[in-house]
Amino acid sequence: MALTKEVKSELVKKFAKNPKDTGSAEVQIAILTAEINALTKHLEEHTHDHHSRRGLLKKVGQRKTLLAYLARTDINSYRKVIADLGLRK
Repeated sequence: MALTKEVKSELVKKFAKNPKDTGSAEVQIAILTAEINALTKHLEEHTHDHHSRRGLLKKVGQRKTLLAYLARTDINSYRKVIADLGLRK
């Protein structure tokens, strides 16, 4: 269920502001989105896995907080992340 190193490194390359950037809000949002998508797929098959469902809800809340922060501080970066990840329509 956890993301592989290769997937995380690809997300970091795509959303990082500089080569050593691994903790910016954009990177964290991208990683959380990938984890949320994986958990959603898992829960479609395992509908009674309530422990994973709680983890999913925690990740969604964390992503929501990071998106609100990004929208407050850098609206252009927020719009770019939303468009690249296909979150809001």
